[in-house]
Amino acid sequence: MRAPTPVPDAEPGKAPIGRLRPILAYLKPYRAAVAGAIVALTVAAATVLGIGVGLRRLIDDGFRTGDGAFLDGALAGLLCVTVVLAIASYARFYLVSWIGERVVADLRHAVYGHVLVLDAAWFETVKTGEVLSRLTTDTTVLQVVVGSGLSMALRNVLLLLGGLVMLLVTSAKLTALVLLVVPVVVAPIVVYGRQVRRLSRASQDRIADVGAHVEESVNAVRAVQALGRENLERERFGVRVEDAFATALGRIRARALLTAMVILLVFGAVGVVLWIGGHDVVAGRLSAGALSAFVFYAIVVASAVGALSELVGELQRAAGAAERLIELLETRPRIAPPADPAPFPSPSRGAVAFEDVTFHYPARPDRPALDRFDLTVAPGETVALVGPSGAGKTTVLGLLLRFYDVDEGRVVLDGVDVRRAAPADVRARLALVPQDPVIFAASAYDNILYGRPDATREQVRAAAEAAAAAAFIDALPQGFDTHLGEKGVRLSGGQRQRIAIARAILRDAPVLLLDEATSALDAESEALVQAALGRLMQGRTTLVIAHRLATVQRADRIVVMDHGRIVAEGTHGALLAQGGLYARLAELQFDLNQR
Repeated sequence: MRAPTPVPDAEPGKAPIGRLRPILAYLKPYRAAVAGAIVALTVAAATVLGIGVGLRRLIDDGFRTGDGAFLDGALAGLLCVTVVLAIASYARFYLVSWIGERVVADLRHAVYGHVLVLDAAWFETVKTGEVLSRLTTDTTVLQVVVGSGLSMALRNVLLLLGGLVMLLVTSAKLTALVLLVVPVVVAPIVVYGRQVRRLSRASQDRIADVGAHVEESVNAVRAVQALGRENLERERFGVRVEDAFATALGRIRARALLTAMVILLVFGAVGVVLWIGGHDVVAGRLSAGALSAFVFYAIVVASAVGALSELVGELQRAAGAAERLIELLETRPRIAPPADPAPFPSPSRGAVAFEDVTFHYPARPDRPALDRFDLTVAPGETVALVGPSGAGKTTVLGLLLRFYDVDEGRVVLDGVDVRRAAPADVRARLALVPQDPVIFAASAYDNILYGRPDATREQVRAAAEAAAAAAFIDALPQGFDTHLGEKGVRLSGGQRQRIAIARAILRDAPVLLLDEATSALDAESEALVQAALGRLMQGRTTLVIAHRLATVQRADRIVVMDHGRIVAEGTHGALLAQGGLYARLAELQFDLNQR
């Protein structure tokens, strides 16, 4: 499956909020909180507008008449309005912040959960840092908008509309003059808003490039240091950081220009209106209180327009982040449960079959990894797959685990085509020990328990003992509760392999897959683990990939692969007698071991 492609620019005139509509769907479970926030926001906006009415009465009826009692009442009224405004503002801020955090948490759950079910082909073409950027940076941008931006936008829209109404009530003539500036203000918002959105999307992409580079270089830090390439990586990182900075600078410049133009136009217009209104007061056509109220409402409207112009930039930036997240959520995995999954027989027998299978990796469509591959493994049989690198051995295990689907033919487990079964049901019947063991940043106990979360502590210890891992685990500072570090850095390669083997032993699946499971062990540890695996393989179907002849000699059958095909099969002795590829591999290994 190809990686998500960038969404083309929106059609002209489409509002940024349209890009956020899929994200707004996450608000539905929290309608009560949204309604409460809207009520609090409306009350706060109405209270602000009410201050203008009080200002007009204070000037016209209080200052002009010199009524002290009226001034006392005005102060009491102002205090009451202030208390209401404070309570409404608190409720608005708390509710919208809670909604923002809750929605982004749900969104992160959705995105992460979706990433976990995407197929292996998708991960071949997407950098890990890109996924991390979408889960962190993009969701943070949305949190700011959903948690405050949208409420501020709604608040300023209410203040804008309410302020315009109050302007019209106060002076229709001056209001008409104010409205003349609206098209002049809207025009730059429309023109530059589209550019800000494009630059915001580009800025997020460059940040993702930075994250991807950091993730890759940090994971390979030992290779970087061993090869003395620290300066090279610094230079490469610097190039990506500067690219991100240059792109962000373009976005900032566009937003700054937009904001400056709006402020200049809006407050310039307010100054002109003040000048005209002042002449009306001098001529007696308008009271001083009315002009004061008009100026107050004009400032409210101007502030609302200025805030909205800035919020448009935030919404545009959030729209870019939303596009990237929606792209990810809308990416459909090739490997997905069928509408009506076929059930497996219970108990599982562990029968495996590859029937005329042809498969190409998506990244290498010109060369088949398996070419008309046929293999039947009886329940309880141990089959070893041997052959040169690139022969297709690991591909066999990947198709059985349904990391990929075949191009032609069938992969059958217990009589069921794995494509007709739910992937989780297929994998529940398999236990894998990979060549490169995966160790999580957790304790030794938790790493082994990962194979079967419902296992008891005694079962975890028994699995560790069977994998010859208990002794070195007990020697750790906190024993089984010792944190193993990022990717198990506190362990040797052989110790990490034995942790992975213990995990597979604990899983107790009917089919065991060993991909060079003992390759990192020393001779003594290998002998212990081989004995443990020998006991584990009894009564289980086992597919073994190994280069060491000591590992494959005891297999019931050895299958020799080359260029995705089976070229020979039989016992170790029979294959040696036949000559051919297996005999050459055995001779080469013997020569190497003698050196």
